[in-house]
Amino acid sequence: MDLDMKQLAVAIRTIAEEKNLPEDAVKEVVEQALAAAYRRDYGDREQEIRVDMNLNTGDIDVYISKEIVEKVENPAYEISLSEAQTRRKNAQLGETIEVHEKAEEFGRVAAQTAKQVILQRLREAEREIVMNEYQDKIGTVINATVSRVEGNIVRIDLGKAQGIMPKSEQIQGERYYPGQRLKVFLKDVERGFRGPQLVVSRGNKEFIEWLFRAEVPEMESGAVEIKGISREAGVRSKIAVASNVPGVDPVGTFVGGHGTRVNAVVSEVGEQEKIDIIVWAENPVEYITQALSPTKVSKVTIDEASKKARVLVPEDQLSIAIGKSGQNVRLASKLTGYELDIEADKQAITASPETDQPEASGRVETTELPKTPRLKKKNELESSLLEAIEEHGE
Repeated sequence: MDLDMKQLAVAIRTIAEEKNLPEDAVKEVVEQALAAAYRRDYGDREQEIRVDMNLNTGDIDVYISKEIVEKVENPAYEISLSEAQTRRKNAQLGETIEVHEKAEEFGRVAAQTAKQVILQRLREAEREIVMNEYQDKIGTVINATVSRVEGNIVRIDLGKAQGIMPKSEQIQGERYYPGQRLKVFLKDVERGFRGPQLVVSRGNKEFIEWLFRAEVPEMESGAVEIKGISREAGVRSKIAVASNVPGVDPVGTFVGGHGTRVNAVVSEVGEQEKIDIIVWAENPVEYITQALSPTKVSKVTIDEASKKARVLVPEDQLSIAIGKSGQNVRLASKLTGYELDIEADKQAITASPETDQPEASGRVETTELPKTPRLKKKNELESSLLEAIEEHGE
């Protein structure tokens, strides 16, 4: 016999144990392959055949579905009523009955076919079970190893499964090499032509949030929380934080003593990425002002209808507000949800009626922030001091 059934029964148990697969799932795969092999050696390609394998003895029972007819024209698919009733007394014309056959051996070609089908189906079953396991881990950060780099795609070894990190999910400027250990955010499980595919990321904003969650235990207790994140991976991130407990400084909590907490996150994403932590504010004017940090803002005019804001900053602060290649204002805009228009604050220019007056389409709010007091010159200070002394003397 070319296919040793007892050895196959032992192999099923071994494979199930090694690959952490349910024994019944492996058995089902093998039975389907044996059914295909039996069709090749003894039956017809279109026959409906079911195989049952006894894992203790290695015995194979084959069941062929046949239609009960008055006159048999095709024995492969049909059985007479009289013969059917010897197998099942209440058998009726038009019904389908399973005819039992004992499979003693399989030919070499059929055995090879069975082997190929078994290996293929086992790979599929293993992949499905692994994917179902990782389905529960979507939205979490897991430890991984770079297995290989293929152009813009990085192949990631997640332990029991392989994942991919496309260019769009990588940190700009970060170098990857085989064997490199890193943390990745499991973003999604995509089911494609070649089966399920795990997609991981280091460049999304959720990755930053999870890194802070690991460093800031106060997030678990609910004392502080992250209200919003805008990120350009490898360049800069802005994080809006808030405190839910009176007296707790949210920014200080996230920065940590001597910057230990934020530095731990920076060391994971790379020193080249700057992280701004700002205080979230319910008032959009305050929120925009904080989001543009470290810029000093003079005045903010908001149009709620169009979700736009006109921001005046001192002329010497204009380049800081906009940032390199518009980065600061772009991230602040993403964080606050407002399209920000930055302008220099020139004393000679008065606000135009269109921006100061409410439009028909929505409410416009204008808030002028307190200006930094002007420092007096030396001679002005001396005059003020003399005046104060004279008044006191009187």
